[in-house]
Amino acid sequence: MTRALVVDDSQFMRTVVGNALEDQGFEVVEASNGKQAVESAEKEEFDVITMDVAMPKMGGIEATERIMERSPTPILMVSAHTEVGADATLDALERGAVDFLAKPGGEASIEAGTIKDDLVEKVEAVTSADLDALEPVPTVNQAEVDAAESGDGETMSVSASAAEPETDATVDPHTPSVGEISSVIEEKIAREYVENPTIVVGASTGGPKLVSAILRDLPRALDARVLVIQHMPKSFTGRFAERLDAVSAYSVAEAEDGERIGGGEVRIARGDSHLEVPSYSSGRVRLQLVDDEPVHGVKPSIDVAMQSVAETIDDPVVGVALTGMGEDGAAGIRAIKEAGGHTVVQDEETSPVFGIPKQAIETGCVDEVLPAERLVDGLLSILSREGDDDG
Repeated sequence: MTRALVVDDSQFMRTVVGNALEDQGFEVVEASNGKQAVESAEKEEFDVITMDVAMPKMGGIEATERIMERSPTPILMVSAHTEVGADATLDALERGAVDFLAKPGGEASIEAGTIKDDLVEKVEAVTSADLDALEPVPTVNQAEVDAAESGDGETMSVSASAAEPETDATVDPHTPSVGEISSVIEEKIAREYVENPTIVVGASTGGPKLVSAILRDLPRALDARVLVIQHMPKSFTGRFAERLDAVSAYSVAEAEDGERIGGGEVRIARGDSHLEVPSYSSGRVRLQLVDDEPVHGVKPSIDVAMQSVAETIDDPVVGVALTGMGEDGAAGIRAIKEAGGHTVVQDEETSPVFGIPKQAIETGCVDEVLPAERLVDGLLSILSREGDDDG
């Protein structure tokens, strides 16, 4: 029997969540604060933990960090639809939580609508997540870059992928050797990229940390227009965009209806709105937010964005399907490939949840299947190679 630890300081919430899971055959144990959760996780084995954010004695962020250090267990955060709740939840995802579910506007309303179905679906996905795949994605460490520069007495023009801003959104870095760093930087600087590339990235469960790593390492010299569709509610996507802006050399913001973006700009699809590209001209993409019905049960939909890009943009396009549950993204990957673009998906070994990449691969329209740490280099290789082919 699957064992779940339900952590919340509200008896009402523990009952609602516990009953929903018990109805699906879970064995449920309760804890009323983070301190109890840490102690329970050390004494007993659980298949999944649902974790409230704001609790007395010890909050969900600290509890998540301690559990992942001492007794790693898949964790689903259950948080409020507030700016504070969004910040805390994103902090918890940085510290090892797999995914989150937002409480819909007050405790009592969790019994209404489809929230119980969403809860069970999320818990089942988190339970099956590969925790090893949630390890930080390697990056180039700025201290080592400085050492490499001073070692040979030359000053290099370091790309954004080498920088690691000091922020709570930064992923813990791998520390490569000076030789590795020198070769990585020189290779990325030396490349010549195609003009006006567009990258469309789609992700769900386990995606925020990986999206952060990709934007952290994407060199500004590529001068791409980047659209990110991360399954998140609207109260979270704005805060997510702000955090990404802090770690990227690109200008990152939440998408706005009617705006136009050019090279070096990243837009995060707004939660609860589909993102489309109705027009494209002279390297500038116009964005449109559409309040249509969910696709595959989600809004924003990866498919909607990718299909729109495939129909509208005639310059180089790369579609990227990352970790997550469900089939959203498969039709979009097919559309981009059939329109002459390139397609990349994350491999199974580094995907916390392999649903989205698996469905994309099964279309037969995927050019490359890459581990998390090679995704950026894969993108740069594709866009450099296109330039060589075109030239």
